[in-house]
Amino acid sequence: MPIQHTDQIDLIKQSAQDFAEQYIRPYVMEWDEAQHFPIETMKNLGKQGFLGVLVPEKYGGVGLGYQAYITVIEEITKVCSSIGLSVAAHNSLCTGHILAFGNEDQKTKYLPKLATGEWIGAWGLTEANTGSDAIRMQCVAKKDGDYWVLNGTKNWITHGISGDVAVVIARSGELLDSNGMTAFIVERGVPGFTGGKKENKLGMRASETAEMIFDNCRIHESQVLGKVGDGFKQAMKVLDGGRISIAALALGIAKGSYEAAVKYSKERQQFGQPISQFQGIGFKLADICVRIEAAELLTRQAGKMKDEGRPMSKESAMAKYYASEVCVHAATEAIQIFGGYGYTKDFPVEKFFRDSKLCTIGEGTSEIQKLVISRAILKE
Repeated sequence: MPIQHTDQIDLIKQSAQDFAEQYIRPYVMEWDEAQHFPIETMKNLGKQGFLGVLVPEKYGGVGLGYQAYITVIEEITKVCSSIGLSVAAHNSLCTGHILAFGNEDQKTKYLPKLATGEWIGAWGLTEANTGSDAIRMQCVAKKDGDYWVLNGTKNWITHGISGDVAVVIARSGELLDSNGMTAFIVERGVPGFTGGKKENKLGMRASETAEMIFDNCRIHESQVLGKVGDGFKQAMKVLDGGRISIAALALGIAKGSYEAAVKYSKERQQFGQPISQFQGIGFKLADICVRIEAAELLTRQAGKMKDEGRPMSKESAMAKYYASEVCVHAATEAIQIFGGYGYTKDFPVEKFFRDSKLCTIGEGTSEIQKLVISRAILKE
């Protein structure tokens, strides 16, 4: 995929900013309080090309690379982390999996609907007892003639209820066999496929997180993604790109927190001067700024390597690990700078604080990222 020129990135950045200001900002707290997932807003994002950033034009996307994609996620997230999360999950997981491993028929059938927002995508790997330890999954797929029969439950799935199509990884072989899992494309409405419990979350409340339940769900063999038994390996490759998504999400939260804190520190007066003039506040802002710069460099590096088709498991893990920890730090310090006001819902940093923690957990915890990084170092 192409690496964009600066003027193209600037245009994409402005477009994402304009959309977020007009169609998202007025409703951020309303959606958060109600835990409302705004499907129509997602569909409008699709019409503007934000749900098919990485999808080639021949499949209905805009055919750009990861630098553009990182920028889109950042700018939307600076306004609403929940919508940023949904856009990231749709692009990099469901759509990204089909783009990377689907055959031509599958790409032609599903990518145009996903890239334009006609359909919302979901991706199912995690289960109640298999988060980081995905190889022990209990959702099984048994062959029955030309069909596969899926049974089990997937948990913590973005768009688990509202998604129109899901990529689901199920165990098709023996337990603990990394070659014993297969990826399937499952459309909403197929008998035996239903949404389950919607999670009541601390943050990211406008991004739907729910169960997907499979009860003797019959899937034709034409819906298998790639080869039978390759599902787990595919998922690990998809997560490499997904970690860049979370890093971009974390950058958006960190930058949103930082910008709000800088603005407030210039306006808030104490002891006859703006609090920005006090060294204690200035040093906090300096520290946040430096960490954000470092996190962005790591994230942009991983995106560049992804665009160039180079192995980047270590780099994407580094970006995700560092950026996610930076965003928690930035949001925490922003609340400290705001003082009591930062603890209220009248200012944006309260929501950034609640939203930030997911970044250290979703798509591989910080501890798992360190495991990936350390193993890569020891192989070098």
